[in-house]
Order: sequence, then C-alpha cells, then structure tokens
Amino acid sequence: MDAAQVADGSDLVSKTLRFFSFSDHSVQVVVLGVIFMGVGCGLMGGFVVTRKLSLFGDTLSHAVLPGVAVGFLWSQSKNSISIVVGAMIAGFLGVLLISLIKKSTKVGLDSALGLVLSGFYAVGICLLTRIQKLEFGNQSGIDRYLFGQITGLSAADVWSMGISCLLIALITTIFYKEILVTGFDPGFAHSIGLPVDLLQYLLWMLLAFSVITSLQVVGVILVSALLIIPAATASIITQKMKALLIWSASLGMIAGVTGSYISFLGSRLPTGPLIVLSSTLLFVTVLFLHYENGLFIQWIRLRGKDRKIALENTLKAVYQELEADNFFHDTVKLGNLAKRRRISMPEMYQESVHLVRKDFAFLLRGENQTLPSDNTLSLTPTGWSEACRIVRNHRLWELYLTNEVQYPADHVHEDAEKIEHVLGDETVRKIERILSNPRKDPHGKLIPSQQDIEQGYIDRRIAKSLP
Repeated sequence: MDAAQVADGSDLVSKTLRFFSFSDHSVQVVVLGVIFMGVGCGLMGGFVVTRKLSLFGDTLSHAVLPGVAVGFLWSQSKNSISIVVGAMIAGFLGVLLISLIKKSTKVGLDSALGLVLSGFYAVGICLLTRIQKLEFGNQSGIDRYLFGQITGLSAADVWSMGISCLLIALITTIFYKEILVTGFDPGFAHSIGLPVDLLQYLLWMLLAFSVITSLQVVGVILVSALLIIPAATASIITQKMKALLIWSASLGMIAGVTGSYISFLGSRLPTGPLIVLSSTLLFVTVLFLHYENGLFIQWIRLRGKDRKIALENTLKAVYQELEADNFFHDTVKLGNLAKRRRISMPEMYQESVHLVRKDFAFLLRGENQTLPSDNTLSLTPTGWSEACRIVRNHRLWELYLTNEVQYPADHVHEDAEKIEHVLGDETVRKIERILSNPRKDPHGKLIPSQQDIEQGYIDRRIAKSLP
C-alpha cells in the first residue's frame, strides 16, 4: 500500500468521524433537513403509493414550480416565505384544475394529471428562464429549486421543514382512521358521514407541504422519487398500513442521511441525486433479499420446494416399482426408476444421490459397474416411511375426489400429483375419517396405512440401537 492510498484512507476516516460527530453547524443543518424531509415524504408517500396516486405526487411536485418562480418575482429575492406561499398557491391551483377536469369532462384522472404536470412545468421553466435574464436573476439561486442544492439550506429552511414534518405527523396520527377509510372505501366513508372531499383536500395540502419543503434539497425533478421509492420499498416489507408508514418514514430518513454522507465524502457530488440513488439501492436490496418477499429469497425457496417435490416423486416411484413386484424384492434398478419418472439416467443418478444424502436410501453397485442403469436403490426405514406417506396422500386424495367430489377415476391423477406434496397430517386424518378409513384407492390399489408409515420409524430406531 503506497502513501497515497494511506492518505486517502485516513481522509475517509476523518471525514466520516467529522460527519457523524455532527460538530459542524453545516452538517447539523443538512442532517436535520434530510431527516425532516425523509420522514415527511415517507409518511405522505405511504398514502400516495397505497392509493395508487404516484403520478399525482409527480404532478404536484412539478405544478409548484410556477409558484416558486412567482414567489421569487414578488419578493425579488430568495425569500422562503414568499416562495412557499407561491408554491402553495400553485399547488392548490393544480389540484383544483385536476379536480375540475375530472368532474366536468370525460378525461380520465391519468390524462388530467399529465395535462397539469406538463402545462404547469412548462410555465415554470418559462418563468425561470425569464428570471435569469433579469438584473437580479443571476444571483437569485432560484435554480436550486429546480435541481436541488443542499449547501444553500439555511436554519430557517430547516425550521420550515421541521414544522411541515411535525404537521404531517400530527394530522396523519389524529385523522389516521378517517384518511384510511376515505382512501380505501369512499362509499362507506360517505355512508357514515365522513367529509370525504375535505379529508382528500387535507391530504393533498399535506402532500404539497412535504413537496415544497423538499424542493431545495432534491429539486422539482427528483422530489417525487422520495415520495414513491421509500413507500414502494416499505410495501414489499409489510402490508399493514401503520407498519408501512413507519417503514416508509424510516427508509426515507436513512436514504437522506446516507446520500448526504456520500456527498460529504466526495467533491462536488450532488446531494439530491445521491439521496435518490441511496433510496433506490435500499429498494433493490429489499426487492431481492427481503426474508419473505424478496425475489432472490423466493427463488431459493422455490428451488428448495422443487427439489423436495422431485425427491418425494422419486420415493413414490420406488414404492410403485416395489409394489409392481409385489414387494418380493427390496431393491429397485435405477434404469427402471428413470423410465417410471421419465427422466434421463444422469438426472436419476443425481436424485438417487440426493436420497442417500437425506438418509432415505442406499445406493448399491450393479453387476455391470459400467452401466449406471444397473445400479440399485434400497430404501432405509426412514425412506420407506416417507414413501408410504406420499403414496398414502396421493391415493387418499384420489379416492376423496372420486367419492366426495364425483371426479371420474381417470381424471384424478394429475390433481393428486399436485396436492400430495402439501397435505398435512391433520388433513389426511380428516379425509380418512370422511372416507371411513379406506384400504384401496379408486384403481383398486392398496393405500399404505399409518402403521406402515410408523413401522419404518420403528425399524429405524431399532437399527440405530444395534451395536
């Protein structure tokens, strides 16, 4: 390791300690700002995503841009109050216009959202272009609201973000049930006398607050991502609304701090895009690795399930081969098993090895050791019990469908092939009681009894006790 690498490593450590010690005033302002932003956008994003109004959040974030420009022209400075007021008015007009278009025309909600988004954003861009040509335009810093620039965040901005976050948290807590009902079942909400329209406008107002106070951090273009991505990530983790809101707010906060930290480490790295990228990374991680719903975890489970089904099908095939020989022998040739399973010899050999590893069978070499098909398989007591169990499930289900559901006997096999792997012991016992403990399936074949299954375990225990 050369001196440059050592210097880079020590610089990384010093910057990390400096950031997480929160000793710098600028770091304190930034961290507080992104925490308030993450919590506020996360809470509102939970309602936006669950109501399938993601495009509405995007529309509102673009619709406030003309208000930002007008507020600046009014005060001729980057006055937070005038800009917030202008943005609020523009957001309210955008929401009102969407509502009017939807109610008074046949234009759908998605089309109305697209119209308002593109129209208001175009007006905002024109106004910003005009501002840049004014005498005070170059020093205005108004472009920060378009692309975001967290270095320009002031203590007053953090106060406004904190108030907005507190307001969102209080109102969503107090009116949580009412907002939930009006969002998921407006008809029922009307029937019990809830002011559906008022609560809807209240939610939109809170959404506007979260958008406006986040503009200076991530800008108009990216603020909708902070509404959607943390909530979408939370929806993978949980389906309960309260837990979803908590997860969404937490993930928004984590993404905000992470993006700010990475930006602090680098030189001239844009904080807003890094926050969005951090949020996206969290989404991708949860999407693939969540212990219940992650795609990769589900793939592993599915692969394990497929292996289990293949193993049980092989045990069933062994039982059927022994049954075809009237149980005269206790070994089965792999070649015969491959034909019954309709798989290749290499696949059959791999499955037999899997049975041996599970202690379900012994693999014995045939007389002609050059032919794998001459190898034979012999079940252990545990393997015999498992084979009896799976055959019993299959044949009981066939008989149940034939007797109770009136399936034709020649149509029950495929259905039984699927259900035999998931029938639990309790369900099997119920089926046996319904069918009065039958001994034969619809095709006249014997159904293995519970004693047949237990005998395998007994033989296993006896074998283990022998010296």
